[in-house]
Parts: sequence; structure tokens; C-alpha cells
Amino acid sequence: MPPHPTDASPISSVSPDPSAAPARSWRDAVAVYREPATLRMLALGFAAGLPLLLVLGTLSFRLREAGIDRATIGYLSWVGLAYAFKWMWAPLVDRLPLPPLTTLLGRRRGWLLLAQGVVIAGLIGMAWTDPRAHLEPLVLFALLVAFGSATQDIALDAYRIESAASDKQAALAAAYQTGYRAAMIWAGAGVLWIAARAEVADAAGLYQNGAWRTAYIAMAASMLVGVVTVLLSPEPQRRTLPAPRNAAAWLRDVLVEPFADFIRRYRWQAALILALIAVYRISDVVMGIMANPFYVDMGFSKDEVASVSKIFGVIMTLVGAFVGGVLSARLGVMRILMLGAVLSAVSNLLFAWLAGHGHDLRALVAVVSADNLAGGIASAAFIGYLSSLTNINYSATQYALFSSMMLLLPKFIAGYSGVFVDAHGYAAFFIATAALGLPVLLLVALAMRATRTAP
Repeated sequence: MPPHPTDASPISSVSPDPSAAPARSWRDAVAVYREPATLRMLALGFAAGLPLLLVLGTLSFRLREAGIDRATIGYLSWVGLAYAFKWMWAPLVDRLPLPPLTTLLGRRRGWLLLAQGVVIAGLIGMAWTDPRAHLEPLVLFALLVAFGSATQDIALDAYRIESAASDKQAALAAAYQTGYRAAMIWAGAGVLWIAARAEVADAAGLYQNGAWRTAYIAMAASMLVGVVTVLLSPEPQRRTLPAPRNAAAWLRDVLVEPFADFIRRYRWQAALILALIAVYRISDVVMGIMANPFYVDMGFSKDEVASVSKIFGVIMTLVGAFVGGVLSARLGVMRILMLGAVLSAVSNLLFAWLAGHGHDLRALVAVVSADNLAGGIASAAFIGYLSSLTNINYSATQYALFSSMMLLLPKFIAGYSGVFVDAHGYAAFFIATAALGLPVLLLVALAMRATRTAP
């Protein structure tokens, strides 16, 4: 592992220009996927991706099946704002020790293990709560899962950035994204498949909370993949942090300096970078809240949605993440950012076509496959881009700021998605979400130009 810069160094953990690294051969670009750090990130990415759909997409399917109206489902998606505000406690995750976990495991692994425990507890609570009779407690358990998941993201992003050199960050991001997307398929298709198998035959077609209880317990058990990986993984090289002179100095170092450092390094470009981060995934995030209610309203069964997502979605997601990582390493992150932005918007138009096409399993296969391919490419490049912006001295806090900004505006807008669908229909909604991606293309082009003209 390369030596870390000192705490006084303003140097980023990776080059501020994500396309500045010399191009490597295709063989070298692929070989990095066999390294231990990359394989660990695959498993940890799975643990990071598992909770997201269970408090958003999959939960929306469960709620719609239970008879909860679309407007309420849209508003409940604001549970996901926990991910958008994680920067508020990221400085604590970055610097605060957790005795005895920090002593036993290290700062990064200690926080990871604690966060995973919170996620597991919240999922068990969601499993035993019936939304028809106890919607508010279910939402509170979902908030607990979201908080634990967001905290896990903070610690894991720092762990990933500190675990390998800058020229390997794109591969780590791709491995992370592969595990993340695989977990999202498991938390989306897998949970539907389990719930369908657990249903009582003589009550077919009715909402059965017992079946969903079995599925959510299985998801809680699946988090053990992350727990075991944390226990078996090495802690990144520990940096000796300077002792603060007083409480005010500590607060300034923890709360202010990570953000001031970013502004100092990027100056006027900081506004452009933050604007790009804020809207890059807006098409996907806003559309995703209504995807599962759309499947329910279109008459697709749990088995149909699970089969399509599990077979075709998984394949295309893994292909997309792998292709995005390799192309980013070979051609530069910025070019693949542009490609991902275009593909994300276009894939939403396919859902608009499906809305007018009707209940057609083959059409669903084609649309879900294209959407997952686009998402895998875009996310792998975007994670690599965000990683390139961080200073290793503040990796957890700065990355949390970036990933929080990525979700804040999209999640807020997504809260009104159910109201929009009720007023205008699904086809108009999907077209509108594709249009939301148009400003992204302009911002990526401006960021590419700024990168080329930077001194």
C-alpha cells in the first residue's frame, strides 16, 4: 500500500483530473479485478446495496400490494433523505473512535460493524410490522435501516478510498458497484421471489404479511455477508491525526476543514462540480420510486418481476458495472460519465413505451435489461469520479458530502412522484424523468472542458 500523505498535505487521494492518468493496456485494466482489495469491495458493496431497496423500491411494491395509495408511497420515499443528509454525521464517522470496536477492529471497520448491526435490527423490525395496521412503526423501522445504511456508506466509502492507490480506484468502484447492484437485485427480485414462495396457497392474490416477514428476515440474514467480510478484512493503514489544541480546534478540523479543503483545491470549479453531482443521477432516482408500483398496476406478478430482474437484470447490471469500470480505466472517467448520462435518460423513455405497450413479459425483459446496463455503466463511472475528488485526509466526510448531494434534490422531487402519476399517468411521468436528465449532459460537457483547461 502506498504511503499516505501527512495530515497537513492538501494533496487529494487521487489526481484532481480523473482523465489525467496515462492509459493502461486492456490486460492491466482487467487484471486489477483479481486483487484481494477488489474482491473485498465486491462483498462489501453487496452489504451496502442490500438495504437501499428494502426501504425504497421493494418497500413500495409491498406497500402498493397492501393497498397503500401512490401519493403516500411517494411521500414515504423521503425516508431515503437519510442518505442525502449523511454528511451531517460523516465527520464523526471520520474521526470519532468507538471503544471497544475501534480498539479491536480499527476506526473504519468498527464503524462498519456498528452500522451493519443497526441495519439488521431495523430489517427485523420491518419484518414483523404489518403496514395495513401499523404503517407509522414500519416507517420508523425503515428510517432506522436508512440511518444505519447511510452510516455504513460513509465508513465504507472511506475504507474503499484508503485501501488502494488512485490508479486502482476505478476498478474498486466497479467492484463495489457490481456487489451493490447484485445486492439490489437480491433485495428487489430475491425478496419478491421469497415472498411469493412463502405465500399461503388458499389466499393467493391477497396481501400476506407473513410472506413478507419471511422475505425481510432473509434479507436481514443476508447482511451477514458484510459482517463476515468486515471481520476478515484488514484495516487500512492508520493515519496519525494531530491532537487538537482545544475543543474549538477539534470542531473546526472535523466540521469545517473538510469542506474548506475542497473549495481551496477546486476554487471556481467547485460550484460546477457540486452542480453536476447534485443532478447526475436525477433521472434514475426519481423514476425508481414508482417502478415497483408501476409493475403492480401493470399486472405483473411477484414471480414475473423477480424472474426478469434476477436473470436479465443481474446479467446486464454486472456487465454494465464491469464495462463501466474497464472503459473508465481505459478511456477516462469523464467520457464514460457522458455516456452514462445519455443512457440513463434514454432508458427511462423505454419505460414510457412499456406503459403504453401493456402487460408483456418480453417487453419487460428488454426494458429492465437496458435500464440495468445503463445504470451499471453510469454508476461505475460516477463512483470513480467522486472518489477522484476526495482528499484522503477527509475521505469519509468529503465523499459523504458528494454522495449526499447526489441524492438530496432527486429524493426530494421523487416524493411527489405518486402525485404526478395520479395526475398525468405513468407514460408522462417516465418521459418527464428522462427530460430531467438533459441538464446533466450540459454539466458533464462543461466539467470535461474545465478539466481540459485546468492549469
